[in-house]
Amino acid sequence: MRIQAEAQRCVTAHNFHRLLQIPKGKGNGTNTSGTNGAGEAALSQTQHDSCTLVVRFLTKRFIWEYDPTLESTYRHQANIDDETVSMEILDTAGQEDVLQKEGHMRWGDGFILVYDITDRGSFEDVAPLKGLLDEVKRPKHVPLVLLGNKADLDHARQVATEEGERLAADMACAFYECSACSDQVGTGGGVAEAFHELCREIRRRRAVQGKTRRRSSTTHVKQAINKMLTKISS
Repeated sequence: MRIQAEAQRCVTAHNFHRLLQIPKGKGNGTNTSGTNGAGEAALSQTQHDSCTLVVRFLTKRFIWEYDPTLESTYRHQANIDDETVSMEILDTAGQEDVLQKEGHMRWGDGFILVYDITDRGSFEDVAPLKGLLDEVKRPKHVPLVLLGNKADLDHARQVATEEGERLAADMACAFYECSACSDQVGTGGGVAEAFHELCREIRRRRAVQGKTRRRSSTTHVKQAINKMLTKISS
């Protein structure tokens, strides 16, 4: 059965984050082939880092002259585990206030938290950013991927790979190091793999939520039947 889905939506915020949302598929919630939806986002304290990562993901190229202050919208499709995922990606001009940033967070289904391995400050900003996400998305568990950028500049590294791994473990999420410039593979994958893994995590989360809703619905039906039987017997 082929189930169509709306395009995934992605917002990239200047000096703050890149947010990609892949919408839920239409239909009965099952999908064995065709187009699937899952939402994701990338958050970064370094504007140029997050912009170049999305450009790398979309074009498989690094654009030196890319202007991250321009707002652009992109559509993209990727094959993830033999399923086609459609994405609509908005790269914002970066003039968002706090309310707009929180709105972007509410809109997203999952997030890629990006830091620069040559900038310890950007790494230290990840935890507060995760805290804000938890506040905005409460009480939902937020699908996350932690991504250390500029893996090609190991000689200038200020954040050890082990530190990223520990932080990812604390946040219970996948961790990658990569380079938007060369798409060098660090810990287990490149730029595309980080996005794909986030899609998988969103799908897993939706599957769990779907089972929870079905169990809850079944429980309510059983309770209603029991009430009816009690009234009949009394």
